[in-house]
Amino acid sequence: MNVLIINGPNLNLLGKREIDVYGNVAFEDFLESLRLKYQGDKISYFQSNSEGEIIDHIHANGFEVDGIILNAGAYTHTSLAIADAVAAIKSPVVEVHISNVHKREKVRHKSMLSAVCSGVLLGFGLDTYRLAVEALKGL
Repeated sequence: MNVLIINGPNLNLLGKREIDVYGNVAFEDFLESLRLKYQGDKISYFQSNSEGEIIDHIHANGFEVDGIILNAGAYTHTSLAIADAVAAIKSPVVEVHISNVHKREKVRHKSMLSAVCSGVLLGFGLDTYRLAVEALKGL
């Protein structure tokens, strides 16, 4: 499988920010272990704090990869533009969140992306990304 992980704003600070919510492991360290677990698969990674860059990356890859794992961060709750980008591509997209957003502030309970994604996984820490790889393998 050829899987692309896209992380949105502030996820470049994993391992440093709000450790009680997101844990103390940097995403790059976790990604290395994920790639080791799925050595037969290609797992690419892109992170941006910019909505436009995320959309451009979805457009550029969404017809080529076998699946996309998308953690749009706070854009999940605000970006109709990212939702439109996901709806426009052929690759299946799994929306992921490290925390259980339904246990957090009410504004985080609504996703603009869920309706255009193949599925949603949340609340299992960084392991949510592994679960998303498994979900994509099952599609």
